[in-house]
Amino acid sequence: MRKLTQISRNALLVAFFFLMDKALAFVRAGIISRQYRGEVALLDTFNAANNLPDMLFALISGGALAMAFIPLLTEYLTQKDRAAAWDLFSRVANLAFVVTGAAAIAIALFAAPIASRVIAPGFPAEQLTLLAALMRLNLIGTLIFSVSGLVMASLQANQHFLLPALAPIAYNAGQIFGAIFLVPHFGIYGLVYGVILGAALHLLIQVPGLIKFGFRWTPSLNLRNTGLLEALRLLWPRLLTMGGIQVIFVLRDNFASRLGQEGAVTALTYGWMLMQVPETVLGTAVATAMLPALAELAARGDWKGFAGSMERGTRALIALTLPIAAVLAAGIAPLVSAFFDFGATQDALITWTARAYLFTLTGYVLQEVAARAFYARKEPLFPLYAVILRVLLFAAFGAAAATTFRQIGAPVIALAEISLLLEAIALLTILSRRVNTPLKVERSVLLGLAAALVGGSVTYSLALFLPGGALITALAGMAAGGLLALLIVASEARQIFHL
Repeated sequence: MRKLTQISRNALLVAFFFLMDKALAFVRAGIISRQYRGEVALLDTFNAANNLPDMLFALISGGALAMAFIPLLTEYLTQKDRAAAWDLFSRVANLAFVVTGAAAIAIALFAAPIASRVIAPGFPAEQLTLLAALMRLNLIGTLIFSVSGLVMASLQANQHFLLPALAPIAYNAGQIFGAIFLVPHFGIYGLVYGVILGAALHLLIQVPGLIKFGFRWTPSLNLRNTGLLEALRLLWPRLLTMGGIQVIFVLRDNFASRLGQEGAVTALTYGWMLMQVPETVLGTAVATAMLPALAELAARGDWKGFAGSMERGTRALIALTLPIAAVLAAGIAPLVSAFFDFGATQDALITWTARAYLFTLTGYVLQEVAARAFYARKEPLFPLYAVILRVLLFAAFGAAAATTFRQIGAPVIALAEISLLLEAIALLTILSRRVNTPLKVERSVLLGLAAALVGGSVTYSLALFLPGGALITALAGMAAGGLLALLIVASEARQIFHL
């Protein structure tokens, strides 16, 4: 039996802790939904208030710098030494914190017009006032994340994945503490205090990793530093790319606020969260583990190994996500009622929104891996071009949802994320040409579709006809359908152990 590769071991480690993180996220969501089941509009406000702080974090440190930063830091570790890598990290982190702070001050000053004109123009005045206040408070957590996100990237570049994988769990623990202990005293503001506490724990839990790898802070903002200039050169396309991705989240809630459908923003937030369980456990885990290794292969010029790793990862993800999406869509309704328990109308809206998101699952995971492959090659412009296409398609779908398909509402907005699949196909096609090796995924697609048909049909049939409560029969159906689907795609899914 072949031994697991280093990438596979890292991917499985990250997947395990991501699964724990998602379990805690559902505990948190269950607690919050029961606290606000009669005040869904308040949850809409809280969820919408996260958008701009999340965008700021993603742009400045979380996603923008991290993906551009890991290949460069890996190159420093491979060709120079750890001291040089930590010097570069310090300079980038210092700049990220200063820029985040300046942007946070600007957003805080103009929170009210941003809330009413950009985030949720369809909300009534009272909701907009609360949205602006929550958004200002959220920016404190964003400042902490501006450093913590880069710490994650630096530890991953050092091929250390345990503490970065534990950090989101610590973040959720802080939010759960806020929901249980702070909401009774501070109301909806207690949720934001929990976010701030979670952000602090997210950073603190990673500090031992910095100590282990001999971190030394360089207190400098020298913008002429060669390494910093190289990081900024790689950053600006990623910055625009992440800007496009975050614009989609803003557009999503903007369109939802215009539907006149109470709970639409919450349905999109929780529906996306449900889809994110398999997406994170598979797509993000595999892509996170692959990025440093792909960057190392690219730094050595080993394009055969690079293409082989990409093909194995892509085949496994296609074969697994197609049936997972079908099985979850078929059996998800009782799970939504059990987890959230908002009531029949809101639970149904979340269920159909989650099903629409699950339809886009394969596109999500493929985009995760494809985009990281280009950053590993230090070619950040290709993901930028692809995301422009995605934003345009999403905007068209979203506008249709808010007008022509207004009665359906939130599920149509979720379905607009099918644009991700087109983005992923474009990226993988270009990548295969860049490495002169076509990705052979036809078998994975056919087996995945067959497994989706069988697994989804079995899940739905058993959930419908088995005697017993809805939750038990749904779980039994998903277990049986999932097992049959796994047997069909086993040969392709096995590739995940040999990345």
